[in-house]
Amino acid sequence: MAVVYTLLVLFLAVFVAGFILLVMGAINFDVSNSEIPPGVNQPVKLRIIHVILISRAVVGRILENIGICSQVSFVRYVQDRKTLGVDPKLFIKDLWFEEVPVRIYQPKVPSASQRRGVIFFHGGGWVFGSLETHEKLCRSIARESESVVVSVGYRLAPEHKYPAAYEDCLNATIHFMKNTEQYGVDPARIIVCGDAAGGNLAAAVTQTLAGRSDLPRLRAQILIYPGLQALDFNLPSYQQNGGVPPLFRERAAFYVLQYLNGNASNLEEVLEGSHIPIDIKLNYRKWVSPDNIPEKFKVRGYKPHVLLDCTTEVYETVKRFCEPNLCPLLAEDAIVHQLPESFILTCEYDVLRDDGLLYKKRLEDNGVRVTWYHLEDGFHGVINSFNSDWLSFSSGKRGLDNIV
Repeated sequence: MAVVYTLLVLFLAVFVAGFILLVMGAINFDVSNSEIPPGVNQPVKLRIIHVILISRAVVGRILENIGICSQVSFVRYVQDRKTLGVDPKLFIKDLWFEEVPVRIYQPKVPSASQRRGVIFFHGGGWVFGSLETHEKLCRSIARESESVVVSVGYRLAPEHKYPAAYEDCLNATIHFMKNTEQYGVDPARIIVCGDAAGGNLAAAVTQTLAGRSDLPRLRAQILIYPGLQALDFNLPSYQQNGGVPPLFRERAAFYVLQYLNGNASNLEEVLEGSHIPIDIKLNYRKWVSPDNIPEKFKVRGYKPHVLLDCTTEVYETVKRFCEPNLCPLLAEDAIVHQLPESFILTCEYDVLRDDGLLYKKRLEDNGVRVTWYHLEDGFHGVINSFNSDWLSFSSGKRGLDNIV
């Protein structure tokens, strides 16, 4: 019996040691392939966040390989383990809008008039993120702006492909707009807001509602480092920030493919730009082009990319990238012209920076008033770190203050 026990202990020790070595090896590989630019304040903190994210993904992959759960399920489970409890300044309630889960944050302090309403769509590459991951952010927006905030828990990819997330966000928004009186919200002061993939959804929903005469007109849209197109992953920001954590260039393309069709089988073609026919790319070049990016954003080593053609077979699998509900930057001028006042936040060290810059130009060219705030020392996801205890970043707090 003692021999069996000793062997079992040795086996467990070897297993744990091997597990740790495997995780550390994957971390070292990912870290060596990443880059933290000198312009990022508190680079050590960003490196720590990156290591935490890699560790989570690696453990999830190991659990998937031994048949316990999928990597995606594990990462989502870990992300959602945050419970904040009661907020002394807010009433918080979970409801359903048209079969879509939502969480409503209402200030407790009495208001002499109807409040502003903010509909919020979380980021996470359409694959991750939830009501829990953006709980602190939504609470802060509700408290600081004294607004009623509705956070939307839309369906995620790859289980639910496009247009599931878009449809959930649209349906929840319309429901709220038709029932503002229940929540003490002024129907003329409704704002749609989102970060990253949530910014994509906010832009798509805003475009859809722009021409609706049966609903109140949206007061504004707030787009926080939004991803707005999937035609060109070789824009200056993709070249300059492709290895800056937490969102690498390859992961940005991977996520939008997961949202589109639930797999990443055409990842290489998307990255090199051989997924859309040249004639179609040239048609959209008036809107999606490095020529529309201010020169000061090209000085960090941008090289023009050669246009590549694609096969009919590849294009058939990704042709919905040309739909504005998936890539809002491709909407026609007639739609863009009707959009409400807009706030766009971009970060210098973010692969999605140029999507925001291109949309800013499109809006301004169509007479839409735009407030643009650029975080010179910001990186993708920094807003959600505004209050992450010892992993907080001053740029995240500055960005949130401007949003509020």
